[in-house]
Amino acid sequence: MGGSTFGRLFKISTWGESHGKALGVVVDGCPAGVPLCEEDIQIYLDRRKPGQSVFSTKRNEADAVTILSGVFEGKTTGTPISMVVYNQDQHSKDYGDIAVCYRPGHADYCFDEKFGFRDYRGGGRSSGRETIGRVAAGAVAAKVLSTLGISFSAYTRSIGPHVIDYNHFDSSEIMKNSLYMPDKACAEAAADYLREVMTNLDSIGSSVECIISGVPAGVGEPVFDKLDALLAQALMSIGAVKAVEIGDGVAVSTALGSTNNDSFVAKDGQVSKTTNHAGGILGGISDGSDILVRASIKPTPSIYKEQHTVNSNLDEVDINIKGRHDPIIGPRAVVVVESMCAITILDLLMTNATSRIDNLAKIYS
Repeated sequence: MGGSTFGRLFKISTWGESHGKALGVVVDGCPAGVPLCEEDIQIYLDRRKPGQSVFSTKRNEADAVTILSGVFEGKTTGTPISMVVYNQDQHSKDYGDIAVCYRPGHADYCFDEKFGFRDYRGGGRSSGRETIGRVAAGAVAAKVLSTLGISFSAYTRSIGPHVIDYNHFDSSEIMKNSLYMPDKACAEAAADYLREVMTNLDSIGSSVECIISGVPAGVGEPVFDKLDALLAQALMSIGAVKAVEIGDGVAVSTALGSTNNDSFVAKDGQVSKTTNHAGGILGGISDGSDILVRASIKPTPSIYKEQHTVNSNLDEVDINIKGRHDPIIGPRAVVVVESMCAITILDLLMTNATSRIDNLAKIYS
């Protein structure tokens, strides 16, 4: 199976299945000398682990990480960093009834067609638990970027029809509610709505935004490896993400050039902008302002309502999916979105180090 590796210089390879013995990641290309310990990683993993609220799966996993290599005396060594999280509460018997049925909205049929085989226990590699490796690697990337003054603020923007009011945006609220929303009133309304959805044995879609601050102008390659293109690839690689927007996103399709263009001004001896419709990226290259990226996430496909499908014998059947499932994906995906953004930014920053001769001269002359 290909496609489990992402990045060029800062490269990650995730491994493991939802109901296997463990999941993890190998991070290659991390610079030596970065202070790093398991607690740095655990803080990120705790934000995505199950069982945190009534709105997440009741699968009881501590998601405790162990660093196996690449760190010595509290600092990275420059060699591959291998990290593992052992599964402890997988209930594989819950999936016996759907071993030969294709669950609507899942990758079951596609895996069978591609490989002639699939791990039906929780979806195997297509499970949301695969993101454990991404988050662990993202924690490493974010730690490196923090030394360069680059920070991330990710949050749930919308749940169903409930969208945050930017006039009430309060970043301190993000970690205060289980939905990770920066608008307290919206979070309360969305929670009531989610309870109604759960009562109806259904699930709901959502969106996640990430603001990346401190990225200098000039990051990103201008043709195929555009900064926005790679951010889109990174986020679209998350299983439930169905659309990605940068800045104003789809709204630009109805905008006028005169209002969509961001005017440049000179401020404090530097080039700045009066607005940020572009989301911090022009021509595939960062322009020095905040980068705004948004991911739209589909409803959890595993719902408790009866659904119509076919089995591997092409018999049409009705199924009731058992197991423990999130009624919404967005809140637990917030840290996944943030992690993939961090991995992408760091990889392109490292690539950018060779874009000008004076950069090399600072190192070697």
